[in-house]
Amino acid sequence: MIDEPLARGTSPIHSLDPRFKLVACLALSVVAALAATPAPAGLVLVCGLFLTIAARPSWRVVWGRFVAVNAFVLFLWFVLPFTAPGEAGWRLFGLTATREGVALASVITVKTNAIFFCIVSLVATIPVPALGRAMTALHVPAKFSFLFLFTYRYLHVIAEEYARLATAARLRGFVPATDARTYRTYAALVAMVLVRSFDRSQRVYQAMLLRGFHGEFPSLDRFAARRGDKVFLSLCLAVSAAAGALDFVLRRGYV
Repeated sequence: MIDEPLARGTSPIHSLDPRFKLVACLALSVVAALAATPAPAGLVLVCGLFLTIAARPSWRVVWGRFVAVNAFVLFLWFVLPFTAPGEAGWRLFGLTATREGVALASVITVKTNAIFFCIVSLVATIPVPALGRAMTALHVPAKFSFLFLFTYRYLHVIAEEYARLATAARLRGFVPATDARTYRTYAALVAMVLVRSFDRSQRVYQAMLLRGFHGEFPSLDRFAARRGDKVFLSLCLAVSAAAGALDFVLRRGYV
């Protein structure tokens, strides 16, 4: 199975009901994504950091993902300050950076990291099977939930299939290069992976029907909302409402 290093733990965050964590993450992330100023997104970022600390994750894993996400943000800092129209701030290597460009890059940076820490603390701490059941319990379309679960279940199988085909190609003397033959070979590899994946999906579906599959996965686990789950969700919704109200006030220039 695909590794889930952040889903294993005994922290208070791990013990929360997955349904409540999903709703809380959605509320916080939407407010952060729609924020037009750094302050509301910063409030969500502080909340996400607090939740991440409470989840007691492997900081090595979190740091690796943090670097991967912010590598893309770094490119924005190379472009936005010098391309966004506005008042000139300073010159660097012959290029003029605008205050509006710097402000826009700052907002995007804060928003990105706010959503990142909310997902790390609230979604990544849910085992994928429980996440799928939580999505179904929250009335997410069943087909989407099944697609998500089967993608998780068979993604490594598809990767192993591709690895076998690539090994077979190398044993037959295939050496990657920048030429038409290499492109045709890789196209054939991808096509064969898709064909074999389709054949496997048909066999799996028929096997499920023979075992009585009727549109849902039975599970012995049952979600049970506790008082702590409700308090947690109420606090997260309060933070989301506060951030949304702050953004509304700052947009209108009342502060």
